Amino acid sequence: MKTNKNFDDEEKQNRLDLAAAYHLADIYGFSDIIWNHITCKTSSNKNTFLINKFGLRYDEVTASNLLEIDLNGNIVSGEGEINYTGFVIHGAIHKTREDLNCVMHSHSRSGLAVSCLKVGLEILIQDSAMFHKRISYHDWEGMSTNVEECESISKDLGQNNVMILRNHGLLTAGKTIPEAFMLMYYLDRACKVQLDLLKTNKEINIPSDNLLEFAAGQYEDPKYKLGDHEWPALKRMLKKNNSIYDQ
Repeated sequence: MKTNKNFDDEEKQNRLDLAAAYHLADIYGFSDIIWNHITCKTSSNKNTFLINKFGLRYDEVTASNLLEIDLNGNIVSGEGEINYTGFVIHGAIHKTREDLNCVMHSHSRSGLAVSCLKVGLEILIQDSAMFHKRISYHDWEGMSTNVEECESISKDLGQNNVMILRNHGLLTAGKTIPEAFMLMYYLDRACKVQLDLLKTNKEINIPSDNLLEFAAGQYEDPKYKLGDHEWPALKRMLKKNNSIYDQ
């Protein structure tokens, strides 16, 4: 990573992990050319967050070219512009949820499809049990260019870490960057499986509410904390692919 005397160790690590998340999102189909965003708090010592520079593909994002912005959307450090919708969507959560450090938004094909279904996400498989009664919904208000939408976004998310933006896409948030990424991975896969099942026109075996609640509780066990085990393996894959995220 390019050195910068203003980056302390915590910010350097956050920049590296956030840039890695962009490259991984591109690999797993969560990118949308130059659109969408993944953000994280700059460090515990700053009331700012990091976001991608507008105009870059996800695979062009690096630790050093991330922009630092404040909670009003002003650029604090870095050169370039931001996509204002990223500030509206992510800033709303960074302002109100101090327990969350990373927010990820995606327009994945399966996520877009499920966001248009009135029933929303159906909890049908083991990997989606973690979302049972723990997922929020936000009604589409047009392109997120109005700061007034910040209030409704944060209100609709509530205390959950996952939200479907109706007719728009998916959003996940985590205490860590790896957690937010893995939530998106499993949320997107749950959407894909639901769509696959709808194509079969066969009767679906739906787990009971009690079983789903039990399974959701299992996922909350600290030893299964999302990201802790997957992240090192994912970053090894980036290294194997000669990714430039760490520049």
